[in-house]
Amino acid sequence: MRYTRIVCILLTMTTNTIKRVNISLPTKTLQEIDMVTSQGNRSQFIAKAVDFYMQEVGRKKLRAALKEGAQQQAERDASLASEWFNLDEDTWQKSV
Repeated sequence: MRYTRIVCILLTMTTNTIKRVNISLPTKTLQEIDMVTSQGNRSQFIAKAVDFYMQEVGRKKLRAALKEGAQQQAERDASLASEWFNLDEDTWQKSV
């Protein structure tokens, strides 16, 4: 795979600070970036792509953590619901 070295100025969206970095990208990737950005906007495009990726990774980690927590508490929650259902059922029977 052939890599093209580019200098990229990344704008961090949250702090609006700019740092110059050197990165290497596959030539095909760089060509694709150039097809969807206007000249001089590579850095902005890459910064937005990185921010988007990081948000997606964060969302996936949060979803996984929530799912794991829900699965761990499922048995306890079912037991509590069963106990309350019996209490509600008894109360309802007495009021009828």
